[in-house]
Amino acid sequence: MIDTERLLLRPFLESDAEDVFEYLKEPAVNCFACMKISSFEQAEAEMKNRVGETNYYFAIVLKETGKVVGEINAYPESGDSHNATGDTNSPRDTFSPYWMLNAAYQGKGYAYEAAHAFYDYLFREKGARRIYAYTEDYNLSSQHLCEKLGMRREGFFQEFISFVNNPDGTPRYENTIQYAILKKEWYG
Repeated sequence: MIDTERLLLRPFLESDAEDVFEYLKEPAVNCFACMKISSFEQAEAEMKNRVGETNYYFAIVLKETGKVVGEINAYPESGDSHNATGDTNSPRDTFSPYWMLNAAYQGKGYAYEAAHAFYDYLFREKGARRIYAYTEDYNLSSQHLCEKLGMRREGFFQEFISFVNNPDGTPRYENTIQYAILKKEWYG
């Protein structure tokens, strides 16, 4: 568990289904479209899948009420995907987190508080060397959060990926911005 001033980042519990259903029934940005849940029963099943993940996938919980208002996660990946020797033992020291917050709780600083604590946890406890994040060009609040976390803008990818289709069934490609920060920058 990760403790902040107003939040607790903790593993999910089966009893979180109702709170999670609130924000996953209509994800705010297209990149989370694949996580959409259309019934409370699906939310219960999803919570059963999440129980037991205790290192990298956390519920964002308001300390004052115990309500789950979002989630944050990142899994280690190799920072050396182009290793010429084919060595599969490359350090898994790179993380690409995502965060999602219930729309009713946005604009209160919870995403920053959660992400800041989570980044510190990844650098301090999980051996992160580099953390990078992708955000859509229209998701200004996520871009602002990356910048507030001290991340630098590394790239702009035009029509990078499609998460949803247009009304005519063709893929709707999204422009994506990449941000990153190194451990030495986080503590520098």
